[in-house]
Amino acid sequence: MESPLNFHFWTGIATIAGALRRRVWIDMRKFIWTPNFYIILVAPAGIAAKSTSISIGMDLLLKLPTEAGIRFGPESMTWQKLADSLAESTEFVKYLDLKGRQSLQPMSAITCGVSELGTFLTMDDDKLLSFLIRMWDGGDATFTHSTKASGDVEVRAPWLNVIAATTPSWLSQNFPAVMIGGGLASRIIFIHETQKRALIPYPDEMQQDAEHERRKKELIDDLFHISQLAGPYFLNEEARIWGRAWYIHHHNSGRPIHMASERYSGYIARKQTHLHKVAMVVAASRRDELFIDISDLIEAERIINIMEKQMLKTFESIGQNEIANAILEIRSFISAQPGKRVRQDILQLNSFRNLKPKQLEEALSHGCNMGIFNIGSDSGIPVINLTEKAFTI
Repeated sequence: MESPLNFHFWTGIATIAGALRRRVWIDMRKFIWTPNFYIILVAPAGIAAKSTSISIGMDLLLKLPTEAGIRFGPESMTWQKLADSLAESTEFVKYLDLKGRQSLQPMSAITCGVSELGTFLTMDDDKLLSFLIRMWDGGDATFTHSTKASGDVEVRAPWLNVIAATTPSWLSQNFPAVMIGGGLASRIIFIHETQKRALIPYPDEMQQDAEHERRKKELIDDLFHISQLAGPYFLNEEARIWGRAWYIHHHNSGRPIHMASERYSGYIARKQTHLHKVAMVVAASRRDELFIDISDLIEAERIINIMEKQMLKTFESIGQNEIANAILEIRSFISAQPGKRVRQDILQLNSFRNLKPKQLEEALSHGCNMGIFNIGSDSGIPVINLTEKAFTI
């Protein structure tokens, strides 16, 4: 596929999480960690096959046998309908506790694959935002809401896993900058890409039919196997030693330079939770036994740290000033040109609807100072070139 590898990777995480559901967890007594995620793939429209990437993972989950019990939520809904979908999915999971006793655990678990975030998330619906925050945080409490038709609806141990796609422009227009510092945004994993991984005109030529079907069957079989895991994960002693040291360093070493802004404070506060959610997925992909060892945590930290670079690109595109938006607009236009370069008069002609002349002039000046653009000449006419640095912002 043409999609960036990061899109496939995080679709894989959402897919494994969708198989695990709330059948597994890490019990911290005062709270629990469960392997559910809010993952948003971000890229310009038509560039990186966001929806196609998501559909690959969701299609694998759909093809699991009925006895796997995988439930899906609709792409578009109110928080009340979301609660109803969760309530309809309630079941009881049999598992052996750490003392070897058979126990029952309720769960109301659904996965949502959303091709257009705007159909799922209404930013001015405070009740929906509060509901999503509560669902991500987990916990054993029963959620209750009232309906006119059927009275009180109970959701036992709710669990919501979401992977969605959107564009930078939708986020900049609909995602208030004030939300970045905490709340829902700090619970979301944003994966931001600006280019295709490769140009593949005919994907069916990349793999023989028999090989494709064999690999697909193996993935479905493995996901079904993962879907049958049940019970609490425990951290072995090596993992706990590493986790204690990581936690102390995380809180005492100060923020890394790239996350010094206050807008990252909510995410930093929840990084430990993100880390252990990913560690459960890593462990489930490696073994049947319900334990997390030091290698799982180290791998989860590596995954999270790589993800942060993607997330920063998204956070920096929300609440930007006019010049920053103009620089991104110019970069997007030049990226589509042969050789990643364009004559200045052509750029002016194609930008006048979106940028005022002064904005264009200031954006080019700032972009050159930042090393994003450089200006050459073609028969005496200025030519704007993109530098390699242009694709790091």
